[in-house]
Amino acid sequence: MCASTAARVLDYINGQSSKFLELTKALVDAESPSAQPESHDEVRRVLRLALADVGYDSRETGFLNLPRHIFAVPATRPKGSPSQLLLGHYDTVWPVGTVASRPFSVDGNTVHGPGTFDMKAGLAQIVLALGAIRDLELETAVIPIVFVNADEEIGSRTSTRYVRWLAQHADRALVMEPALGQRGDIKTERKGIGRFTITVHGKAAHAGLDPEAGASAILELSHVIQKLFALNDVERGITVNVGTVDGGIQPNVIAPHSKAIVDVRVPTVEDGVEITRTIHALEATTPNVRLHIEGSIGRPAMQSTPRNRRLWEVAMQTAAELGLQLHEARAGGGSDGNTASQYTATLDGLGPVGDGAHAVHEHLLIDKTLQRAALLAMLMIAPPIEG
Repeated sequence: MCASTAARVLDYINGQSSKFLELTKALVDAESPSAQPESHDEVRRVLRLALADVGYDSRETGFLNLPRHIFAVPATRPKGSPSQLLLGHYDTVWPVGTVASRPFSVDGNTVHGPGTFDMKAGLAQIVLALGAIRDLELETAVIPIVFVNADEEIGSRTSTRYVRWLAQHADRALVMEPALGQRGDIKTERKGIGRFTITVHGKAAHAGLDPEAGASAILELSHVIQKLFALNDVERGITVNVGTVDGGIQPNVIAPHSKAIVDVRVPTVEDGVEITRTIHALEATTPNVRLHIEGSIGRPAMQSTPRNRRLWEVAMQTAAELGLQLHEARAGGGSDGNTASQYTATLDGLGPVGDGAHAVHEHLLIDKTLQRAALLAMLMIAPPIEG
């Protein structure tokens, strides 16, 4: 790679601004909430046609009546070539009908609309970058393959198995989640995320006539909650939050059952193992009450591993050739990058630069997002990371 190639790529991508906006609008207008896979047909059609336009064959994968994911490879691909994985998702948190009240719009350098920032513009970046490689006849020693899932916003429940398998066979993974903050920081670390459900089984009794015959599941849950919150460790970056609780039958009955759902965030895989063991080892202190504990760290932490650092160094060098300056950060939220990072060099947050993921002020900046599309193209023509 050299400065002249970088300049050509950047000029090409900037010249595709209208195509970028057109494709992003088409993807946004094709509403695709995670919980309604029956609404996803149009967004898949739009994306698969766009991939075909840049020389990629695609197919859908998944199970009947469940979210359908898109896997795409070059129509012509040398056998035995190493691959790199471009990861994204087309599902959003916004229900069908949101576009009608808050439509896609362009205001100068800013694009608004549900799902623009997280992360349909990131999918348009993939198409632009692949188009640049094809039209500028750039060589890719590591063949880009694309996987776009339909359930990332709800934990990649059906797609993690595909991400895991593809990452195991890839030289690197480039994740098109939105950049972080106003500077557009690249996400080189992400916390691991766990979800735990603690169910307490007590014994019902009349609260006035025979209270001693009962065993309050709510009383026990209050003790459990205090133990859970005591696991928070700000210095280590560990957070434990009891997000929802419920239980009991009615006020005059000793509660025979209660339940808490717990969110856990940890900075390292080891922390995740430790806190999982601790939560599952909780024991009831109220007589005649028992606990049933389920859950684990579903997305292990994306850490600053040596291979991830090598990929970050390549990204910084590549950005410099484009005249850009990159910054890195750790994100508290998770993505498919958490999974990919367990198996291959991974860089996350290469998607749109803007703000407002999952918020009504969701937006992206056109110029900076196009720069990131150029960065993506340049990263795709980089030599193998693993060597």
